[in-house]
Amino acid sequence: MALTLRALADERPLGLRVVAGAAALERPIGWVHPTELTDPQAFLEGGELLLTTGLALDEATSAAYVRRLVEAGVAGLGFGVGLSHARVPEALVTTADEVGLPVLEVPRKTPFIAITRAVSRAVAADEYAATVRVGRAQQELTRTAVGKGGAGGVVRRLARLVDAWVVLFDSAGRVTEAAPAAARAHGERLDVAGLRAGTRVVPLGDDEVVLQTLHTRGALAVGRKEPLDAPGRHIVNTAVSLLSLALEQDRAQHAALSRLRTGLLELLVAGQEDLALDVLRTVQEVPPRPWTVLALSGAKGQRNVLYDRLETVAGQVFFAHRDALLVAVTDDVDRVVTAAQGVGEFHVGVAEADGFATALHQAGEAAAAARTTGVPLVRYADHAGRGLLGLLEPEAAQAFSAQLLAPLRAFDATGRGDLETSLRGWLEHHGHWDLAATKLGVHRHTLRNRVTKAGELLGRDLDSPGVRAELWLALQVRS
Repeated sequence: MALTLRALADERPLGLRVVAGAAALERPIGWVHPTELTDPQAFLEGGELLLTTGLALDEATSAAYVRRLVEAGVAGLGFGVGLSHARVPEALVTTADEVGLPVLEVPRKTPFIAITRAVSRAVAADEYAATVRVGRAQQELTRTAVGKGGAGGVVRRLARLVDAWVVLFDSAGRVTEAAPAAARAHGERLDVAGLRAGTRVVPLGDDEVVLQTLHTRGALAVGRKEPLDAPGRHIVNTAVSLLSLALEQDRAQHAALSRLRTGLLELLVAGQEDLALDVLRTVQEVPPRPWTVLALSGAKGQRNVLYDRLETVAGQVFFAHRDALLVAVTDDVDRVVTAAQGVGEFHVGVAEADGFATALHQAGEAAAAARTTGVPLVRYADHAGRGLLGLLEPEAAQAFSAQLLAPLRAFDATGRGDLETSLRGWLEHHGHWDLAATKLGVHRHTLRNRVTKAGELLGRDLDSPGVRAELWLALQVRS
């Protein structure tokens, strides 16, 4: 921390006395400059402690002199007494108090060089501390970047190092990381989509925000109530370089993983399921068979965004691009559909089959049907059933459904079971007890008892493909 006027005045060996501007003694001293010029503005940068014996000053000229120093932005004035002046001129003290310029009386016994040395030592110590701080921060950020923390770890570490909130944006201006988590709200109030390369400082409420573009894509926002000091700016620049490198590596890995997934998808389509699954197991959990495949049709940009979102979706989800579709294989359709709804408009086709190629083909047909009819989701089983129903007269279909399902509906009306819904769920999952029971939220033994009871009431063999087809058709009819 830079030496302040108050800290300098407190150094007893110097014997300094505050005679004016006591309210501004917390000003930092940038450097010391002795001069006897009555107008030294051309030789000052601002922030200096100016030292003078007042050789050319008197009561008449002191007021204007003080105002010129204030215009030059000096931190304070050290006035040596015992040479040309026995004491600091009264007009100088009065004016300095009026304009808030600290004035330190320097006794005859204290040479100006002693004050210069004191400030010089403090500046050197401050610069050393800043160098150490920046060096340690660079080491911490580098270890985080090359470790498991990744971009998110760098953002969190940076927020702690500069005592600020930090937000990382992608190339589209969306918030990808925030530290602390509440800083995401700050990021959503910032418009960085049109930010050009470089750095910009903008206000946000009571905070000053430094916006800096990354070398590759995206941007970083660092906000705090007080402006960043020089070491803080160096630390932010280090983080920007590391984040740029990390994101470039992530992009390369993302592209390679995308190609791997597409290759595995083509192996599955070609019937090389065992080979594809052996490779897939080295990367992630494998969704269970029979295959539940989703074909998601939407704009290319939305498919890419959803692809990135699915990277963070927990559970057994495999996904890959194929032609104009994003294909997902999962044990939880609702999870993927919910992710898609959070991105934009998609038309989704869902199909289940023992063979992957068959399931993908059927899901694609269902997605096309969803797109044609303008609905968000179509299950192939429903699509196929409705296709057959389209060949029948509505009255005939309703009569067929009512007659075939009458025993189940009569039983359900007594409140002793839920046979129609249970049978529908069981048929939807191709007779797989565990999957159907999970979807219905009942125990598999409960489902087995209900399906057995349905078969008894219907007087049909539910193991017969023909019977199952008739029942599925009847269950598709809308009353």
